[in-house]
Amino acid sequence: STRCCVTMSLVSPPPAATGSDEEDDSDSSTKPIRSEKKKNPVSLFQTGGEPPKEKKNKKKAPAKAAESEEETPETPQKNANKKGKGKKSKKSKEERPPSPVIEVDNLEEFVLRPAPQGVTVKCRVTRDKKGMDRGLYPTYYLHLDNDKKVFLLAGRKRKKSKTSNYLISIDPTDLSRGGENFIGKLRSNLMGTKFTVFDNGANPDRANADWSNVRQELSAVIYETNVLGFKGPRKMTVIIPGMNADNERVPIRPRNDNDGLLMRWQNKNMDNVIELHNKAPVWNDDTQSYVLNFHGRVTHASVKNFQIVHSSDPDYIVMQFGRVADDAFTMDYNYPLCAVQAFAIALSSFDGKLACE
Repeated sequence: STRCCVTMSLVSPPPAATGSDEEDDSDSSTKPIRSEKKKNPVSLFQTGGEPPKEKKNKKKAPAKAAESEEETPETPQKNANKKGKGKKSKKSKEERPPSPVIEVDNLEEFVLRPAPQGVTVKCRVTRDKKGMDRGLYPTYYLHLDNDKKVFLLAGRKRKKSKTSNYLISIDPTDLSRGGENFIGKLRSNLMGTKFTVFDNGANPDRANADWSNVRQELSAVIYETNVLGFKGPRKMTVIIPGMNADNERVPIRPRNDNDGLLMRWQNKNMDNVIELHNKAPVWNDDTQSYVLNFHGRVTHASVKNFQIVHSSDPDYIVMQFGRVADDAFTMDYNYPLCAVQAFAIALSSFDGKLACE
C-alpha cells in the first residue's frame, strides 16, 4: 500500500524516549494554552446579527469563563504526569490527560449543545472495520475519554449514496435514517472535497409553514487540494454558525442549496458565519516532518492529525484530532463547538476521496 501523504509528527521537540517525551509534553501543556492574554475567545464567535457597538460591551461579560479555561487543563495534566513517571508503560491510554468531569444528563441535548466555556471536552473515536464490508463502511464510535467511557455518538457511511453520506446517531446499535436516534448527518460533494453537516431536522421540501422544523446546517468543511495532490499537510477550512449574545448557536436553515454555509462562504456572505482553519504545522529539520504540539493527547504521526483555530487567536484550539492507535483517535473540542459538529468534522477527515492513512 503506497502512502500518499507525508506523515505529520506530533510535538515540537525531536523524539526522545517515550517516557520523557510524554513528560515533556505534559509539562508544556500545564502552562495556560494561550501564552499571552488576547481577547476573550468567546467574543471571536459572537455574531448574532448585532451592531458592532453592542458587541464590544458583550466582550467583557464572560471573563470568568476565560480564566477557568486557563486553569482547567492543569488538574488533568498533573495526574497524567504522575502516571507517566510512575509507569513508563507504552500504553498511550495511561499517559493521555483524561477529560474533566462532564455531566451528560440528556444525551440528545448534550451532543448538540456547545462545549461549556473554559472546558475542553476530551473524547476518543474508535473505528470498527469488522463485518461484511471489510473496511469500506466502518462504524465510528465517540466516547468521552475518561474512566466511565460515556458513549456519545456513532457514525457510519450510507451504502447506496452517490456521494459520501454519513449518518450520526445517539444509539450505537441503531444507525438508520428513519430511527428516532438519528441526530445528524455529514454529506460530501461529488469530488469529496467539501462537506456539510446537518442536524436531524426535515429536508426543506418538507418544511412546515414557519420553517421551524427544517434542518439546520451545523458546519461545512472544505479541503483544499494543493499542487502536489494530497502530499504534505492538508489544508482545511471549517465554517460554523456564529453565536448570539446569549452564547447560543445562530440557527442557519437554508431554504435551498444556494443558501447553505458553503455557498455563503463562496460568495463571501459571512453574516452570522465564522470561518476557522487548521493550524499550519511547522517543518522540523530534526525529525524531517511537519510538527504540531498536541500536548500529549496524540501519540502517532498521521496526516489525519489536525487542530482547528480562529485566525484571530491561533492559540485557542477550537478542536483537535489525532491518532493514538491503528483504529483509535482522540478528539477534543472547545466552545463554541458541540459534539455533533466536532465528530462530523472528524468523520470528514476519514473519507475515501482524501484516501490517506
